[in-house]
Amino acid sequence: MSYSTDELYELLPAIYRIRDAEEGGSLRALVAVLAEEAQVLEEDVAQLYENWFIETCQPWVVPYIGDLLSVRDLYVVAAGATFSQRARVANTLAFRRRKGTATMLEQLARDTTGWPARAVEFFELLATTQHFNHVRLHNTRTPDLRDTDRLELLDTAFDTIAHTADVRRIARGRGWHNIPNVGLFLWRLQAYPVPRSQARPAPDGPAGAYRFHPYGLDGPLFNRPRTETEITHLAEEVNVPGVLRRRPLHDELEARREALAEGRTPNYLYFDDRADAEHPPAFALFLDGSDTPISFDEVAVCNLAAWRVPEVPITVAIDPVLGRLVFQAGVNPTRVEVSYAYGFPGDVGSGPYNRRTSIEEALTREVTWQVAVGQDLAADGVTLFNTITDAVAAWNAQPASTVGVIAIVDNGTYAGSLTGAAEIEIDEGSLLLIVAAEWPDRPAIGPVEPDERRAHLLGDVAVRGAVAPGSEQLPGTLVLDGLLIEGAVIVRVGALGGLRLAHTTVGMQDPDAPLGLAVTPSVNAALQNRELTLELDHSLCGPIVVPEAIRAVRLLDSVVQAPRVDGSRGPALAAAGGGAGPPATIERCTLLGSVHVRELTLGSETIFSEPAVADRTQIGCVRFSYVPGGSRTPRRFRCQPTLALQQRANEMAQAGAIAEASIQALPASERDAIEARVQPTFTATRYGHPACTQLSRACAREIRTGAEDGSEMGVWSLLKQPQRLANLEASLDDYLRFGLEAGLILVNDRLQDDFLEEAI
Repeated sequence: MSYSTDELYELLPAIYRIRDAEEGGSLRALVAVLAEEAQVLEEDVAQLYENWFIETCQPWVVPYIGDLLSVRDLYVVAAGATFSQRARVANTLAFRRRKGTATMLEQLARDTTGWPARAVEFFELLATTQHFNHVRLHNTRTPDLRDTDRLELLDTAFDTIAHTADVRRIARGRGWHNIPNVGLFLWRLQAYPVPRSQARPAPDGPAGAYRFHPYGLDGPLFNRPRTETEITHLAEEVNVPGVLRRRPLHDELEARREALAEGRTPNYLYFDDRADAEHPPAFALFLDGSDTPISFDEVAVCNLAAWRVPEVPITVAIDPVLGRLVFQAGVNPTRVEVSYAYGFPGDVGSGPYNRRTSIEEALTREVTWQVAVGQDLAADGVTLFNTITDAVAAWNAQPASTVGVIAIVDNGTYAGSLTGAAEIEIDEGSLLLIVAAEWPDRPAIGPVEPDERRAHLLGDVAVRGAVAPGSEQLPGTLVLDGLLIEGAVIVRVGALGGLRLAHTTVGMQDPDAPLGLAVTPSVNAALQNRELTLELDHSLCGPIVVPEAIRAVRLLDSVVQAPRVDGSRGPALAAAGGGAGPPATIERCTLLGSVHVRELTLGSETIFSEPAVADRTQIGCVRFSYVPGGSRTPRRFRCQPTLALQQRANEMAQAGAIAEASIQALPASERDAIEARVQPTFTATRYGHPACTQLSRACAREIRTGAEDGSEMGVWSLLKQPQRLANLEASLDDYLRFGLEAGLILVNDRLQDDFLEEAI
């Protein structure tokens, strides 16, 4: 039981309390300190009790409880990882009771890596002469060529077609189908559900044609995985975040219509639209602001690669593989909203995931002005607005030193650029946060809820900082959080103090986009934004063009992608005309383009896909990064491919093949071979692809494990994927039956750049 200051104070004799009140209350102040310390002690004792149990213990206690159960190879993952080993320790006894079974291995993979998994015993899929005492009716030597659903699953985690034996080792990622082989299929991509986002009209399609992606890009819809409640359950398609296939969705809708016509209850799987449904449907469509989605009886699933609408009595046709939809002739809605899930490796760029920590970092001062923007709000012109332009105009009228928040409370598309007369003005001492978020007690000022929101701004965003002559106040700051900006973000001539883009996507709509983030240069020294610091945090951005005069650029856990020029990438970070940009700090980023800055203060765990040049090499350092040939940087520490070249030189010198252990002494053929092997390779680099900028499984190990903590270089270092795989590989020997061999198969590595082209 905790005691408050009043309760403890009341325990003192009345005479002491009377005397204390007469002398200023020093005794009460002492009691308040004692009460505070007592509460700390009580919370610590309560936490000690919670630490007895794996379900409630603190993260640092998990390895100790695991040690009591003799759980081996429980490697600690660096702070900030999105998963823990808590579930693995909690299920240890269940694993040992079911040692060697497919369902147990599947749960082990899920608990150890945090990824959805499916275990496949490949001997079940071998084409063999069967014994009559153990007939496997599901294993037929010749597949039914009319069963298109079964054929579509060929060579996937859900394959049921018999194969001839493959004697190559599965542990090396080669052969699959053999008697001792067990395959553990792992889904590294996450499914991000987006509620009621506006679909984009397709200019290349017929009237009534749309794409799910707000940018109007083709992209597959993903399944929202259902949770498995029993360790004895083997994962099915509905339990993993995979690409939605046309055939099962089409078959379920047809079976649904047939069941309803015959008065039977349909078998709900992907399209459970009942009011008490445990899981949301795979997707939903809302027309003209209605709160009721289109009935699935009016929906058909088909291939819309050629935008051909099936001649059936339905309202809309949907292609989940390409993310397209088209209405039948005569259906002309003014606004089409879609709820669906898309795939992506992690929480980077604009997304409907929770960003509360980012908001707390941005709002360092108390908010004094807060408004909401929503297309369906009852606008009052004071705290509620229907357009961002109106909200910005209201902000521009606020006095200096205002701390304001513009919260976009829906996932709609807002047309119109914030430029010219509508550009954002940041006065001295002011801080403005434009965020995709909701807050519960609108219109009062209160904490926002940055979850399930991803607002789309259709146009450029311009900002200008203003400081009065002779003012001693610091320049103002603009923060953009959770926004999907189709144009560029431009800092006009003026005096802006800070621009932070957090969990934002900007300038990525076109792979050849010339601009993502820019600062307009000025010949007037007072208007050069000399105090400006640009910060990109967990964001996706097009090319950054900034003058050398600003203070600094900081890139953290982000992707900067430059357009291709004659087969190679253009500048990702530089000044206009290819000159040097300002001093830069780049940590855990993937830069698809060249870099030219005055100083590279720090380059850490970063992939520079094109040469990086710093004019001042005596300042700063580059560490644990990939730096290609032709770069000029400050001193390097454990960077690739230099490290691999030096290690090879040491080996050849020890063997007497070369005279000295130096890279220059290596034969040219040896250097070329190492440089060709040790370079980043990606599953895809095109924005809109689910696995954009994810390192492929074939990428050199030096890149995949080259970060300081053993994770991969680049933006996805935050996922700690090598540690997850290493933990799982180290655990399998304890649970595999004698003579069996397991292989880890990363499902999403098969979604290469040509995935959509093949679908079309």
